[in-house]
Formats: sequence, structure tokens, C-alpha cells
Amino acid sequence: MQPLRVELLGVPVDCVDMRKALDRVDEIIEAGRPEMVIAVNPEKVIKARRDRRLLSLLPRAGLLIPDGAGVVFAARWLGLGRMERVAGSDLMLAICERSVVRGYRLFLFGGSPEVNHLAADALRRRYAHLQIVGQEHGYLQDDQMPELIRRINASRADVLFVALGSPRQEQWMGRYLNQLDVKVCQGVGGTFDVLAGRIKRAPLSFRHLHLEWFYRLITQPSRIIRQTALPKFAVQVLWKRVIG
Repeated sequence: MQPLRVELLGVPVDCVDMRKALDRVDEIIEAGRPEMVIAVNPEKVIKARRDRRLLSLLPRAGLLIPDGAGVVFAARWLGLGRMERVAGSDLMLAICERSVVRGYRLFLFGGSPEVNHLAADALRRRYAHLQIVGQEHGYLQDDQMPELIRRINASRADVLFVALGSPRQEQWMGRYLNQLDVKVCQGVGGTFDVLAGRIKRAPLSFRHLHLEWFYRLITQPSRIIRQTALPKFAVQVLWKRVIG
């Protein structure tokens, strides 16, 4: 059953928590039609509001997870609906855990060759009997995509994790989804880097306080330009609340 979908500043997002998101993933796999799973956070909201190509892709997704405390708080404050934060990295790991039980087959696409390899090894260590049936790094040219699509389909993967960064991964999924035989195609951003140990995720204390964005900023100062989306998002939500 498609979860309630609302529009936050004109950008769609689904009212789900982790359990509902996982149930939706199961429904998509059972239906057998390729669907995108895309994370929606304040940065993506701001980006989509000025990028019509990205904005046009979002309604086509089978699941739009609220990946960001700002999205959750804003949706509640504006009376749009209740949801809980579902981080894309957490959902990926939850899908992997469920895949062990249900026999879902996984393909990992993205990251550097080394990061892709290390991420797959980390997943295999964490989840015994996980079926990773294919891998490919993200440094491919457009003329190499037909062969990649052939390999993905030949692997009979149920779930394709795409780690190309945003909005490149969303654009890739939108372009090639109708050529894929996978059921779930999830954009996972920098999750491979975290699994590979190249980037450290925020400690639980920061996550519980909804300050993961702040931890990432102080540990990766180069993100400061990207993080300017947060105050822009807050101002636009406040303005929306004022004008109704």
C-alpha cells in the first residue's frame, strides 16, 4: 500500500517510519516492477525547488523517505502529516538484514573501485549469507552503461544500491530505471564510504539529538557550502507557516 505522500514546500515526501518503509520495500519487490527509493532531506528540498529535472523525478519514486530531522519537524509543524526520520544509510542496512531472511539478491553500484570492494566486504562480514550478486564502481562513462545494465539484469538482483551522490544518482535512476529488471533501486549517497571506513558516521549521541548534520560539518568543513541549504530551508518553512 502506497504510504501517505505529502508536499513539503512543493517537494513530495512519504509519511513513513522505518517499519513502514521496509514494508513498502517488500511490497515493491513482490509487485515485481522497478521502483526508485529516494531520500528527501532539507538539502534535497532546496535543490529540487531550483532544479526542475530533479523535482520531476521525485513523484515517480515508489518510496520517498524522510531522511532528515528538518523534514520531519517541518512536516509536523506545517500540519502535513506525521513521519519519523528514516536515514537512507539505515534503510540500506535494514534492507540488507531483511534480505538475509527473505533471500533478496543485491547489486552494489557506485563509489571508487576500492570503496565499492570494501563496502561489499563490510556487508558480508556484518550479514552472514547475504547475497551480493554483483558490484561495479561509479567511475563509468555513458558508453559503458549498456554493459552495466546487462550485467545488473543478468545477476537477477532484486535490489540495486546506487551510490553516486545527489543529484547524479537520482538522474541515473530516472534515466535507466525502465531498462532494469531489479525491483528496488535505492540511492544511498555516501553510504559506501561509511561502510568502507572512509567516512565516519556521527556517534549515536549526535544522531539522537538530531545533530548528525552538525557532526558532518565539523568533521568535513568542505561541506559548508552544501550546509547553507539548512538555513534556507528553515527560512522557507517559517515563511510557509506565516503565509499559510
